Amino acid sequence: MNRTAQPLLLLVTGAAVLRASLFSDLCLRYVKEGLRPLLVITGVALVLVGLLGVLRDVLPSVARHPAGTGQHHGGAPSDGHDHAKGLLTSWLLLPPALALLFFAPPALGSYTAARNSPKEVELYERFERLPAQGVAPLSLTEFIARAQQDDRKSLRGRTVLLAGFVTPRKDGAWDLTRLQVACCAADSRSLTVTMHGVQAPPADSWVEVSGTWHPVGELGTRTAALALDVTSLERVSPPSTPYLDRAPVPGPG
Repeated sequence: MNRTAQPLLLLVTGAAVLRASLFSDLCLRYVKEGLRPLLVITGVALVLVGLLGVLRDVLPSVARHPAGTGQHHGGAPSDGHDHAKGLLTSWLLLPPALALLFFAPPALGSYTAARNSPKEVELYERFERLPAQGVAPLSLTEFIARAQQDDRKSLRGRTVLLAGFVTPRKDGAWDLTRLQVACCAADSRSLTVTMHGVQAPPADSWVEVSGTWHPVGELGTRTAALALDVTSLERVSPPSTPYLDRAPVPGPG
């Protein structure tokens, strides 16, 4: 890649990184929230280096050889090596940067979840008491933990509210799913709870569901089904932090 194109590619790449990390939440589709400051620093560094390259190489070159002056005399000397392949390879860096700048890929969804290994949830030392009345909002992590670890069987007879995206199953049923990452989308693991009693919305739709634990197995043990008998379902917008498993916030009323 020639000296003119190098700083321009750095500028485009830096702008794409800043667009995803500083000026929007797009980076959270690919990495966990704690890495966002590092992406901002990287984007700023790339833009500064690109600007320095433009000031050092591109502008002086244009000033010395304005268009139409015919300052070419026999071409550049050859060193015996073919640089065409190196130039083409360097330009392969441009399409990903432009894609991130103008068309950011979506977060991982049902395709990944259906092929992932289920995530083992952490062991809870204790569980907070659920609200005495009404619907209890839970993250998928806490629902799974209460079903299989809580010897007080706090889920028995209680209506809970869960949120996630739709993952169709091969047997015709569907799972409510959240993906969690340790670092980035490449190491994602899935949290899934099987839904009963309602037809599956379109794959990858984000929904909030309320219902009661599906009574298969023994609550508080590993035999407890990770499943819900759904009583209501509502389509919702995808969250800005798709890999952060939080309890949904109940709406008014």
